[in-house]
Amino acid sequence: MTDANPSTRKPVLFVLTSHGIKGDTGQPTGFFLGEVTHPLAVMDAAGIPVEFASIQGGEPPVDGFDLEDATNARYWNDENFRRAIKNTAKLADVDTSRYSAIFFAGGHGAIWDMPTSADVDRTTREIFEAGGVVAAVCHGPAALVNVKLSDGSYLVAGRNVSAFTDSEERAVGLDKTVPFLLATTLVKRGAIHHPAQDWTKKVVVDGRLITGQNPQSATAVGEALRDLLSV
Repeated sequence: MTDANPSTRKPVLFVLTSHGIKGDTGQPTGFFLGEVTHPLAVMDAAGIPVEFASIQGGEPPVDGFDLEDATNARYWNDENFRRAIKNTAKLADVDTSRYSAIFFAGGHGAIWDMPTSADVDRTTREIFEAGGVVAAVCHGPAALVNVKLSDGSYLVAGRNVSAFTDSEERAVGLDKTVPFLLATTLVKRGAIHHPAQDWTKKVVVDGRLITGQNPQSATAVGEALRDLLSV
């Protein structure tokens, strides 16, 4: 997919939600920290460069702020990471020809702003149709529910996927708060959804599409992405 020499590799674009409130609950949300740091750790270990964008640009809201997680703590205390997160590119301004892959991190915020973003649709379609990889984890696959390819078909139609399940949404008590149930909606778009038991690791790779079910799947999504980019 890209040259195995790290010095010549195109970056992976990590895309984060800019949405900070869970519906009308007033409860804060954002991108889930571990769903960024764990795949990022895999990229860094493999020498694959990463750049950050968000729907609105600037500093996106953060959720899942668990600094007892060693990987979270390592990155959160890293000045370069914090600077990158505070200054994400606005997705509308992104030149997709610069990237080998696009990765959508989860966090509940993603289910509000990613499916309605024309910039998500454009960047995903352009990178995928140029031979790049599309990856997402947990609520990140919400970015894919409305993405259409140039032939008018849904990107996920007929493809195997994993995503935050309806059961997990009910377990966190937000099934009546989110604008739609993610797994159900992916199936409506023609995707073949593969659920695992709640809170267990599940990653599905279908060609150049990589999806993972929940935070427990974040590292494995990063590993699958690394492997595809190292071919």
